[in-house]
Amino acid sequence: MNKADFLALIETSFKKEALKKLIFSRPKSGEISKISCRLVAHRGRRLLAMEFSLPGNTVSHRNLSEAELPSELVPVIDNYKQVNLITTYGDAELKCSKSGKETVIGGDNLKRRLSGDAPIFEKAIESIDKKKNYILSGSEAFLIKLGISSSDGRVHDKKQGKFRQINRFLEHIENIYPRLPSEGEIRIYDLCCGKSYLSFAVYHYLTEIKGRKVYLYGADLKRDVILWCEGLAKELGYVGMRFEVGDISKIVPDEKPDMVISLHACDIATDIVLDTAVRLGADIILSTPCCHRYLNGKVVARELEFITRYPHLSGKLCEAITDSLRLARLRANGYSVMALELTDPENTPKNTLIKAVKNAKMSEKERQKAKEEYESMLSFILGDKASNYLSEIKNNQ
Repeated sequence: MNKADFLALIETSFKKEALKKLIFSRPKSGEISKISCRLVAHRGRRLLAMEFSLPGNTVSHRNLSEAELPSELVPVIDNYKQVNLITTYGDAELKCSKSGKETVIGGDNLKRRLSGDAPIFEKAIESIDKKKNYILSGSEAFLIKLGISSSDGRVHDKKQGKFRQINRFLEHIENIYPRLPSEGEIRIYDLCCGKSYLSFAVYHYLTEIKGRKVYLYGADLKRDVILWCEGLAKELGYVGMRFEVGDISKIVPDEKPDMVISLHACDIATDIVLDTAVRLGADIILSTPCCHRYLNGKVVARELEFITRYPHLSGKLCEAITDSLRLARLRANGYSVMALELTDPENTPKNTLIKAVKNAKMSEKERQKAKEEYESMLSFILGDKASNYLSEIKNNQ
């Protein structure tokens, strides 16, 4: 067995998740005295975690993917006189004598065991993902009914992103909870609610975890979706939930909502949500926008032509401008505003959360200044067509 065969043993033990340790010692040259490696898992990928021992009792680290192993390990093996491979199937050692002769000890036995069909009694892989304590466990009845979890409470692999997204939204609710009424009923509107993932999650959180009485109203234009939500709310016994088919811009409630939420209302539907929330006097607004198409082709600011001449970059710019205008408009209406990251970008590219909280301390002078800033932004971006911005909304109200 030669050096190439030894490398093959490393690769096989890596693939079978049997690699416990890989140690390079007795360097031929260089300042790295030793390299210790172990098999780890990060976000569903197997990696070889390498730790390099440097002068001064310092270390550095690097992770190799499976595809990188052959090309990256060959020069490393060449620079060490001793390499020890420790696996759950057994061990092997590559040694290089002073004359340069290479010997593999235990390689044939390990190769035979690795190539057999015997099961692994101990997997050597170690997860390095940060363990996350979620508000929801996955076993909640509404998650099972929504198809996010199986009947035994296990979150489906393809729904992990949605599960993390819902939990992250609930963390934002938890952070804002002190601003909600401390007594009595909490009134929440989910506008353009769709399948109402957020509605059911927020209702569960506030009623089951916080022990509060909640009235949650969901509205959307799609009748079939609303009927489905009504049926699910009844099945779950969520008596404080009500759903309605209709245009959210025409809602006339008996009482103002304490909070308005919205998840991924498309394009100017998000603007309709925000403007409706302001009109209804909501104290808190949490909205995640989606599909920023409205401004595409409308930006006339010459100072931005170096970006807008490229369609792909122009789309990204319009997304940032659109949400910035929304924040400015909310400020002009007396809200303190923030743009936050909802969840890991790997879960969804629609990842911005607009957070607005009514600011009772904002003076009329401050609001007027915010309004002037908003109008100045519109003039800069749209020129003489600034007054037409979102005219579709204004004409319907």
